[in-house]
Amino acid sequence: MIRYLVNKLLYAFITLLGVITVIFLLFNKLGDPAKMMLGQNQTAEQVEAVKKKYGFDKPLSTQYLYYLNDLSPISFHSKNKEDYTYLSQKKYSAKKIFSFENTDIVIKAPYLRESFTKQGKKVTEVIGETLPNTFVLAVSAIVIAIIIGIVFGIISALYKDTWIDKTIQVISTLGMSVPSFFSAILFAWLFGFVLHKYTNLEMTGSLYELDDFGEKMSIQWKNLILPAIVLGIRPLAVVIQLMRNSLLEVLNQEYIRTARAKGLSEFQVIKNHAVKNALNPVVTAISGWFASMLAGAVFVEFIFGWNGLGKEIVNALNTLDLPVIMGAVLVIAIIFITINILVDIIYAWLDPKVKLG
Repeated sequence: MIRYLVNKLLYAFITLLGVITVIFLLFNKLGDPAKMMLGQNQTAEQVEAVKKKYGFDKPLSTQYLYYLNDLSPISFHSKNKEDYTYLSQKKYSAKKIFSFENTDIVIKAPYLRESFTKQGKKVTEVIGETLPNTFVLAVSAIVIAIIIGIVFGIISALYKDTWIDKTIQVISTLGMSVPSFFSAILFAWLFGFVLHKYTNLEMTGSLYELDDFGEKMSIQWKNLILPAIVLGIRPLAVVIQLMRNSLLEVLNQEYIRTARAKGLSEFQVIKNHAVKNALNPVVTAISGWFASMLAGAVFVEFIFGWNGLGKEIVNALNTLDLPVIMGAVLVIAIIFITINILVDIIYAWLDPKVKLG
């Protein structure tokens, strides 16, 4: 188990380093970061000052090392105030480990730098304000997909080739085929506008909203309903298909016939023996979908006006706010990697034949 975790963490580190390298090179080729930060009203002196302050005047390889140093929990910092790596309390909340010559070695939280467009606001603050909303949306969507998908998948398998099974399959196929942005527009228009007086749902809205006087912030749970359903449609369809096919395969296994021969009822056979083993591919799919939801909620959040990380990424792309985009991509990559490790552990728990090592 320990060896497995060490290997996984090593692979995770290499993968994350690759992601960091790709996004750094990609976004640094989009233009001059100093000019993007200053906008159109800029002078040559201002550009040079920003380049010196943020290390943009250094070679690309040096800038890359600066970026890694900012992201690393253990980092090196110059005692020279003119150096980019100077241990500024405005940037870092750090604890010094030890010093040598003109360098401090500290332990700190990863520094994702500052937003170009939010008056020097830290990227960690921007992500910290929006990621919880996306997490709530993704969890709600995946819960809908899991509960309804597993139930309908079981029903579809038990009533194989009947009109019930065929109806569920048609709905499932339709759910996988329709793009999320189209579903979002359709649901917002139908339930938030046409049927508003019956549903009392709005076309747009976020989890937290100000009252009519613009003073008090309150939670609006009803605004979660439509985006959660829309975001959960595609994983719901996948769960139905996987659960149906997996359960049909499990029901043909020898140990299922043995359980029936012992006189167990069909309900006991399904509940105690078939469903648990049929969940393996479902768990794998759910993990992938949950991670992708955090990244793929962009269109859904934007259309419904949900103030989450996806909407923030769209805004950052429109304004070329590179630190926010890079920070968001890194956070999503970390979530993907973490979920994959957890899924491997859950998969091994569900199937004793799978060994961690």
